[in-house]
Amino acid sequence: MRIRVAHTTRYLYDAPVRWMLQALRMTPQPHEGQHLVAWRLETDADVRLRAEHDVFGNIVHMLQVERAPHELAVQVEGEVETFDTAGVVRGAVERLPPRLYLRETGLTAAAPEIRAFAQDATREAGPDLLSRLHLLMIAIRREVAFAPGVTDTKTTAAQALALRRGVCQDMAHLFIAAARSLGAPARYVSGHLVRTDTEAQQAAHAWAEAHIPDLGWVAFDPANGVCATEGHLRVAIGLDYAASAPVRGAVYGGGTERLSVSLRVADAAKVRSQAQAQSQA
Repeated sequence: MRIRVAHTTRYLYDAPVRWMLQALRMTPQPHEGQHLVAWRLETDADVRLRAEHDVFGNIVHMLQVERAPHELAVQVEGEVETFDTAGVVRGAVERLPPRLYLRETGLTAAAPEIRAFAQDATREAGPDLLSRLHLLMIAIRREVAFAPGVTDTKTTAAQALALRRGVCQDMAHLFIAAARSLGAPARYVSGHLVRTDTEAQQAAHAWAEAHIPDLGWVAFDPANGVCATEGHLRVAIGLDYAASAPVRGAVYGGGTERLSVSLRVADAAKVRSQAQAQSQA
């Protein structure tokens, strides 16, 4: 599949910004499951934009602005060819050993109720770790209802489990915390997902990867109850959302900040087919 992404993040301020620093993790890297065809990131203002890699190996564009206008937009456009690998991630940039991803964070701490949930959800699988993680993913999909607006970026895995509601970010955090409690290194993935019902989306997608001995990293999407498919575009990884968020930074001045996001994720072949049909009509 060829996935086409058009993503604009627009900042609006009451007054000119005196200083801004943003870390943009919005550029994917190739691996056996995806190949970059074209990708560009740009802004509509006079800024300093420097590309580097973070500790996890993600591409990070550091955006620095001095005396920015009332409005600033960051635009990302690109196409990536993806392949179905049954969720197995091979050939990706790996800066850190798998065991580091056993480390808990504030968002992914395995509270007693999470440990109990993980044990109960995976009891029928026996000792096989891969089977246990599949059952864990299915249990989260069944027990946690998708409910936008109930949680936010500071909601922890334990809070999401108690609410039994949340979004893909919460389900990824819960999977990560539970997987680590089972002894599996696990990490957060931010990216995009091609949906069959619409191209327009409210935000980027999130899922998790867990490390299986003798197999490597496997991507689990508990929000949809599947391992990653060719419809998943992997962009950044981290211990949790805070370490892999598409946009993260600080602003000095500017007064009240209003943020708007426009995101379209589509199967490029379908887009071209629809355009041809319209031109022939």
